[in-house]
Amino acid sequence: MRGTVQSRVVNQVCTITLNRPKRLNAINGPLIADLQTALVNAHADPNTKVIVLRGAGRAFCAGDDLIDFPQYATSEAVARAYIEDIQEITRLIVFESKPVIGAAHGWAAGGGFEWLIDCDIVLMAEETRCFFPESALGMVVTGAATVLLPRIIGLQRARALIVLGEKIDAEQALNMGLAWRVCPEDTLFEQAQEMGERIASLPSRGVRDAKRLLNRSDRADIERALQDEVDAVVPGFMDPVSTELVGRFKR
Repeated sequence: MRGTVQSRVVNQVCTITLNRPKRLNAINGPLIADLQTALVNAHADPNTKVIVLRGAGRAFCAGDDLIDFPQYATSEAVARAYIEDIQEITRLIVFESKPVIGAAHGWAAGGGFEWLIDCDIVLMAEETRCFFPESALGMVVTGAATVLLPRIIGLQRARALIVLGEKIDAEQALNMGLAWRVCPEDTLFEQAQEMGERIASLPSRGVRDAKRLLNRSDRADIERALQDEVDAVVPGFMDPVSTELVGRFKR
């Protein structure tokens, strides 16, 4: 696949690469559509047992591309459709059977940070930085972060990250349990591939069942959070205050 997302399968590991490097792989409509397609194809591919999600260039993903914000804020229906498409990425990462390894370097912000939280295992390069800018823009997080993040790091830390927009580095992410391993950037993707191949070498049924059972107790809460987040985010798109804040942030 070419365009905003690229896919390649090596030794039963499908690497899906966000490919808008000039925009730090910021999220827009085409990237969301391409990523959905790439994930659906990878889960359906009998030659793929594990998925690695990474970013091209200098970052994993800088979150929503605010240049495109006005086109998704034209009406409540347009905004809702856009956010629902973002939420579908979380479903494809969390609820499908194949494990997804997140390999992050540079910035993992906003929606990019959310997608990392959705992954089954996360590796980060040493210089990775993560944060949620949504609160400062009069918005709220998506990707079921309102459920998953407190369960991973605890409620107090989740509040600080989501409400205050606190920035954390890779070591802090590791200590909080948001990353499994921190490594030099020049070995990040090699280590992600090696981990993918290690998982791919295991009996598929055991891996699939482990993921299903680990996520089963949270499924209803995640689905509810995904819908509640849509309902909370859409009014933000329509709010003139958020429009003004986004305009300032872009400058």
